[in-house]
Amino acid sequence: MADRPAPCYTAPVAAPVRRRRACRPVRGRLLAVKGTAMARRRQLYEGKAKILFEGPEPGTLVQYFKDDATAFNAQKKGVITGKGVLNNRISEYLMMRLAEIGIPTHFVRRLNMREQLIREVEIIPLEVVVRNIAAGSLSSRLGIPEGTRLPRSIIEYCYKNDALGDPLVSEEHVTCFGWANTQDLDDIVALTLRINDFLTGLFLGVGITLVDFKLEFGRLWENDEMRIVLADEISPDNCRLWDSKTNEKMDKDRFRRDLGKVEEAYQEVAKRLGILPEAGTRDMKGPETMQ
Repeated sequence: MADRPAPCYTAPVAAPVRRRRACRPVRGRLLAVKGTAMARRRQLYEGKAKILFEGPEPGTLVQYFKDDATAFNAQKKGVITGKGVLNNRISEYLMMRLAEIGIPTHFVRRLNMREQLIREVEIIPLEVVVRNIAAGSLSSRLGIPEGTRLPRSIIEYCYKNDALGDPLVSEEHVTCFGWANTQDLDDIVALTLRINDFLTGLFLGVGITLVDFKLEFGRLWENDEMRIVLADEISPDNCRLWDSKTNEKMDKDRFRRDLGKVEEAYQEVAKRLGILPEAGTRDMKGPETMQ
């Protein structure tokens, strides 16, 4: 959960004036990816789990999924072999399914095993957390036993800032500090509830309970018009997924809590969704940046 502004993750701004904002590259690098022609792209941003490169056309970026894993605000670090390949495929599948029901997203298409083409958006500096069942920080904060089904789904906001530990904030904080205006929040809530309803049913259909998950949204500027779209990714990295029969964890909690079989859990999610790559997760190890 990155705290630095990226080209499509611009710094927090006041509620937007309806005009296009320029995005500034962070730094330039040349990229050569193993197994491909010496594709040269400028690296614009690197986060904990993904790298963003300049896209082939104006208004686009290439999002590269890494195998790196972090937990507890990057206090715990590791590598989950093949995670980037699986998250790329899972996120692609879910974004496409959401688009089918009219949810606007930044996703354009998958380019290869680890990369996808996305639209350049101005990220709203909020993590929108949807909770259907008590787990994680909700259980520890409120003393609710993990696994307790909530009377209704809860939406929480966290300010995207690693240095502060992504603190929980209210709508008053969001509007007061200009991270989003009231109309933005109305759009975000409406989209979030639709996404939750759809994904809950989709996962339940393959024997998985969607416990909670984190979403990010951005402003997509087209000429002088702006609309809120779903951004970032949807994967076992930012969803809590439990087996519907056994409640066995099938997400990054296996890494957080040293439960083992992390790679197998991610693979099982992809298998149940019917999208595990035929060649498995063994592919290019990652990008080589060239000065």
